[in-house]
Amino acid sequence: MTRRYFGTDGIRGTANAGKMTPDMAMKVGMAAGVAFQRGSHRHRAVIGKDTRLSGYMIENALVAGFTSTGMDVFLLGPVPTPAVAMLTRSLRADIGVMISASHNPFQDNGIKLFGPDGYKLSDEIEMQIERHMGEDMTGRLARPADLGRAKRVDGDLYRYIEYAKRTFPRDMTLSNLRIVVDCANGAAYKAAPAALWELGADVIAIGNEPDGLNINRDCGSTNPNALRAKVGEVRADLGIALDGDADRVLIVDEKGNIIDGDQLMAMIAEDWLHRERLRGGGVVATVMSNLGLERFLNDKGLDLVRTKVGDRYVVEHMRANGHNVGGEQSGHIILSDHATTGDGLISALQVLACIVGSGRPASEACRKFEPVPQVLKNVRFGGGRPLEDQRVMSAVDGAREKLGDAGRLVIRPSGTEPLIRVMAEGDDPMLVESVVDEIVGVIADLKTAA
Repeated sequence: MTRRYFGTDGIRGTANAGKMTPDMAMKVGMAAGVAFQRGSHRHRAVIGKDTRLSGYMIENALVAGFTSTGMDVFLLGPVPTPAVAMLTRSLRADIGVMISASHNPFQDNGIKLFGPDGYKLSDEIEMQIERHMGEDMTGRLARPADLGRAKRVDGDLYRYIEYAKRTFPRDMTLSNLRIVVDCANGAAYKAAPAALWELGADVIAIGNEPDGLNINRDCGSTNPNALRAKVGEVRADLGIALDGDADRVLIVDEKGNIIDGDQLMAMIAEDWLHRERLRGGGVVATVMSNLGLERFLNDKGLDLVRTKVGDRYVVEHMRANGHNVGGEQSGHIILSDHATTGDGLISALQVLACIVGSGRPASEACRKFEPVPQVLKNVRFGGGRPLEDQRVMSAVDGAREKLGDAGRLVIRPSGTEPLIRVMAEGDDPMLVESVVDEIVGVIADLKTAA
């Protein structure tokens, strides 16, 4: 069965168009409500969202779908994605939902689903929900007396804040640090500044005034320039950049340098190795992680296991093989001792613990390896399967031959946008740039010819 709705990270699209309409959201609620009716207990769903204007529309449609199947609904309001995962478990809910398009602009939105264990759904369960969405659900809906109820709960955000704070070592404090946190005008605009301040930091928050339209706009982990400027302006010790739903994080050191997810994984893995906390013999990352990370880990007797792109696939491998550190270069860091999904705030707290423990500034403590030159370019396509075109395949084969054993080439379609992502890395930066440009040019020519 071909996937019609779900991509690499739930369902995502332009709000109020295509597959991101109220009708579709209601069908998701009905289908997921039926799929997770297990046992005779009173079933419940929890729903969180980020700060997009369209969140109200999708939230109400999901409520209609879930309550029609007899599920009670707890509405969390704007909370980080990892808070939904944590509260799904904590509240013994049957399913959790996060309404967010993560780092995308405000006009997009999405639906991410979590099972009762707080983990994102498997491909098989997503396909089951898709099948239900295409069926006549009339005979599977609740009787009038069995309809679900919905209520808004406000205090559970603070339950998440306390949970995140408990992951920070008790014998440490942030009292000597001035920290700028960029909340991307998104889901963590309350939680992140509060947690950092309560742990003792001098906190300057930016990107913390959401208006429904400004999420991720010129701020957050996808555009950290405002954070870099603010760190310099207030002479902060470091900056923390979250994305719209706060499941990813990047760090800006006191000199304005950006520390990506690869460096953060290296930092945490080394620290946990020394404290005999690291499990699985290494780190799980994706094919996009830098070769420098792999070499750094290998030098310490650790492995870098690569999965396909998507934090869900990283988590699946971690669970199957006993790893407790994994993530993506983009800043999705999964620390399974503390969370079931990427958690920007908890990851930032672990990085802060490493910095405080080292006694060194962020610019020294966070720079664990010299990245191998890497080039990533995106090329938009209008349809079809460009990666199956013979001209593209020939260009790819030629690029791999040129790079040889001294580099890597990764080409893949985006799971959320009509883009082909072309990434190459190697010790020769000019060669890396040229092979990427050649492949991008061939793909672009296909669109022109069409």
